[in-house]
Amino acid sequence: MKLAVIHNLPGLGLTTTSSSLITSPFLSPHLPLSPRRLRNPSFTTRATFTRRKKARHHERASLISAVTIMSPAIEFDQFILATFFASIFSFVLVYVLRRSSRNDDANSNRSNKMNRGLVVVSSQNDAVSRNLADSGIDVIIVGAGVAGAALAHTLGKEGRRVHVIERDLTEQDRIVGELLQPGGYLKLIELGLDDCVKEIDAQRVLGYALFKDGKHTQLSYPLETFDSDVAGRSFHNGRFVQRMREKAATLSNVRLEQGTVTSLLEENGTVKGVQYKTKEGNELRLYAPLTVVCDGCFSNLRRSLCKPKVDVPSTFVGLVLENCELPFANHGHVVLADPSPILLYQISSSEVRCLVDVPGQKLPPIANGEMAKYLKTQVAPQVPPEVREAFINAVEKGNIRTMPNRSMPADPVPTPGALLLGDSFNMRHPLTGGGMTVALADIVVLRDLLRPIHSLKDKEALSKYIESFYTLRKPVASTINTLAGALYKVFLASSDEAKTEMREACFDYLSLGGVCSSGPVALLSGLNPRPLSLVLHFFAVAIFAVGRLMLPFPSIKSFWLGARVISSASGIIFPIIKAEGVRQMFFPRTIAAIYRTPPPQ
Repeated sequence: MKLAVIHNLPGLGLTTTSSSLITSPFLSPHLPLSPRRLRNPSFTTRATFTRRKKARHHERASLISAVTIMSPAIEFDQFILATFFASIFSFVLVYVLRRSSRNDDANSNRSNKMNRGLVVVSSQNDAVSRNLADSGIDVIIVGAGVAGAALAHTLGKEGRRVHVIERDLTEQDRIVGELLQPGGYLKLIELGLDDCVKEIDAQRVLGYALFKDGKHTQLSYPLETFDSDVAGRSFHNGRFVQRMREKAATLSNVRLEQGTVTSLLEENGTVKGVQYKTKEGNELRLYAPLTVVCDGCFSNLRRSLCKPKVDVPSTFVGLVLENCELPFANHGHVVLADPSPILLYQISSSEVRCLVDVPGQKLPPIANGEMAKYLKTQVAPQVPPEVREAFINAVEKGNIRTMPNRSMPADPVPTPGALLLGDSFNMRHPLTGGGMTVALADIVVLRDLLRPIHSLKDKEALSKYIESFYTLRKPVASTINTLAGALYKVFLASSDEAKTEMREACFDYLSLGGVCSSGPVALLSGLNPRPLSLVLHFFAVAIFAVGRLMLPFPSIKSFWLGARVISSASGIIFPIIKAEGVRQMFFPRTIAAIYRTPPPQ
């Protein structure tokens, strides 16, 4: 009976006998059984039977009490053991998962950098590549367009060893980048590249002629205080670029190579060089303390150095008009057509470039003749009569080209060892022809910043001055960018009465002459790139529009329309200023970078 009770107790694992239980003082402390009675079990009396019955009762109670006391202790020991093994298992599992997660993060970061045009360089794996490629180059320039070729010549003259990698070194055929404003020509003189506009049949540009609804006005550049040679220039873009490439190549410390840069090489957050494919198809790596990316508006490297926000408001449809004369010689012509402007300017002594702006990104197809029909029926009646026949002949000839007009405010990510320049970094609508002026002004700023640095291997000084470049360029670049964006939106035809009033007021304001024309034209030409002057003239046009609405007598309708004109003007210019950066544009001296002094020699 006692054994049955013991074996039925769960979790104890006891295998003792009844005699062991009886003799155990812990289990039965109240059973004083004599040995004599145990030796003679047949000797029993009624009293003895009663005592044994009581003893069994006490024994069961003691046994239950023992089980009650021992069970928690035994169960607690088992819990500790299970917890111990579970903890070890959990620790091992967490370690494995964290290690796997770190590997995934590393792979993800590597993949993200690859997507942004970066290749992470391993010091061990690439030691041989670096030794083969390290030839003492100071600057790698990606792209040899206007910005790249001008920068190569400029830094080469400063004594830097420059290696330029360009996708195609043959003469390019483009329909934009053909008008250089007087402000850009002054920068060209400052860089010693003014002779590049010679011997390419470039045409002098002295101002603009504005056409609207049969009326016209002539706007001349304020060049009275400059030398007689200072003026704008218009030309074939390919000829101009080729001349600058040739001039850069005459320097012994500048090398131009045809190849395609596929990625930037990064090591510990610093750009060390580029990976590129040669003309023959070989994959090579090139290293230098500074890499300048200026590979144009279609750049595939900008994502690693800036936060691109590209907008495509319209597309230019380009034609070349032959053997015709513009109404105003040596002037660019802007026709305020419906729905958007038309540009005309000479690019040689016998050719006139015509750019028809088509809003949006959807164009009539060229292949099936819809584009030609659109140009002849919708655009031709709006061009000046003097060039209308040449325009129709150019359309029928069929050499119709298109080019998306991109706009992208500068939003750099300062990266040691690299910077952006030209259209790969900052774009504005080409209506005002300010792109080359901005690029050349940026090169002057960069040249002056790098001039005090004896060795570009001084990473700390180089990083600080690259960061300064992004600040110091802002006033000039932001003025030209804002003017281009605002003027394009004002010149667009609209069914909105307030925008139509603003458009007409702009034409009439510029027709007033004096400061009303010379001020905006000085901004347009890059001769007076002051942001505050731009804002004042822009709202002067809006106030001029409101003032006209109040004549001869103000009314509730005229007040309401005037308020809408002011609101429309604000809605045009303030978003552009915000994108350019209010502080950098109007208060550049509050940014510490402008006060940085040259490093010790």
